Amino acid sequence: MNIKPKKISPRIVVLLLILVVVVPFLPLLISWHWDWWEAWVYAITTILGFALSRLLAARTHPDIIAERANFHQHENTKPWDKRLTLLGFLGGGLVPLVAGLDALYDWSPPYSLPLKIVSLIAILAGYALGSYAFIENSFFSAEVRIQADRGHRVVSSGPYRWIRHPGYAGSLLTTLVIPLFLDSGWAFLPSVFSVVLLVIRTKLEDKALTDELEGYSDYTRRVRFRLLPGVW
Repeated sequence: MNIKPKKISPRIVVLLLILVVVVPFLPLLISWHWDWWEAWVYAITTILGFALSRLLAARTHPDIIAERANFHQHENTKPWDKRLTLLGFLGGGLVPLVAGLDALYDWSPPYSLPLKIVSLIAILAGYALGSYAFIENSFFSAEVRIQADRGHRVVSSGPYRWIRHPGYAGSLLTTLVIPLFLDSGWAFLPSVFSVVLLVIRTKLEDKALTDELEGYSDYTRRVRFRLLPGVW
């Protein structure tokens, strides 16, 4: 039986505005370097990537936006995921924050333009992979839970033919190269912290799905790798 999704609360709207609008602009807001073109590209790319992926996903799966917006309001969310999600938000916000401080106090030497171009391509590729997974998977929730209320089933099409968690793989790629694009060696500290959390969450989510979602065990035998083909 389907349960009508909860309305998006004002608290969620404020939180989304902070995460989606304020956080991407932190390098500019903190450093006050308004001629920093890399920071502008990073902010605009992040906001557009978020908006476009949601618009495209909502056309295919109209209820997915409400499902994601009402995270931590479902009773069957895994307790460990609530902690990991909060830590993930912290790590994700610290990357641009530290990059802004780095630019303000000139802690790190700049990287070369070719390296920045490669890192920008990697950022776009990470966003594209994550968006592809989001659009393809109608159960792409912001939290780890078995969505019995939404008829949860295994998704094996699109990028899920190659790896079991393409959304996380896209996030991992983007998070690792943002410090390069923003000229911040110090931003690698929260970046690596976020990646470690992402790997832990992937492992725990994969085990939960294997144990509780019908058909997922068979899927893992067909698609062997979680994040990186040929490695893990």
